[in-house]
Amino acid sequence: MKIALSVWSCHQNFYNKTWSNADFIDFVGTTQAAGVELLSMFWNAETDIPQVHEALQRNNLKLACFGACNNLAERDEAKRKTQVQDILTSVDMAALLGAEVVRIFSGDPSEGLTFEEAKVWIIEGLKEAAAYAEERDITLCLENHGHFAGKASQVNDIIREVGSHALRSTFDTGNFLLVDENPSAAIEQLLPVISHVHLKDFKKVTPDEQQGKTYTSLSGAIYAGQAPGEGDVNLPLILSQLKAVDYDGWLAVEYEGNEDQQQASTRSINNLHELMQKAN
Repeated sequence: MKIALSVWSCHQNFYNKTWSNADFIDFVGTTQAAGVELLSMFWNAETDIPQVHEALQRNNLKLACFGACNNLAERDEAKRKTQVQDILTSVDMAALLGAEVVRIFSGDPSEGLTFEEAKVWIIEGLKEAAAYAEERDITLCLENHGHFAGKASQVNDIIREVGSHALRSTFDTGNFLLVDENPSAAIEQLLPVISHVHLKDFKKVTPDEQQGKTYTSLSGAIYAGQAPGEGDVNLPLILSQLKAVDYDGWLAVEYEGNEDQQQASTRSINNLHELMQKAN
């Protein structure tokens, strides 16, 4: 298992336009991580392709994953085609830059849209994307994210219905808490189809403890982002489960807390490094 850092962990530097992807890679080069995860939402192919190539070589890092930021639960067919194209372009970028995995989403709920209705579009879009990924020898990894693929059963159902060996799971350790599912139980369901992992952690807080950005689960529980290993997720158990099946893919740290993102990302990587050394 290898440690990477997702660019989302430092997204503030992209929102305020102080960092490029190459700057992010240079930062990761100062940590114990061996790779990076980049996202289509922060990507400019015209400038980033040469800069990222050079930054990866300069820092002796690998591209662990290129993440699409798609939403296939769009009522408008033209918009859905645009979202599928985001996945196809991400596949191209992954192949170009040496990654084997593209993280993908299912879709986001909107007013009056049921999961049953959206699922038809999600399956349709992912079948097209998976066929293209197969041609390019890239694996699409569906993240448990949001309400339409937040639970392990939803992820498994979508993967089964698409029916392609090019579609597997990005197991996000923290997101299960936001749909009131225990990550330790979820991994037992998804372990056979995991090809990418997000190491994320949340801690349940009371309304009185709520500060900064927080996340509310389906049942109304409030969670605050934490550095992995400092929240409620049983990461030692999850790492031991992955080790038991000889998982040799990437563990991409995804920090979503309220601390300084660079400092917290570095500490998150250090925490994960220690946890991996202790994993049975």
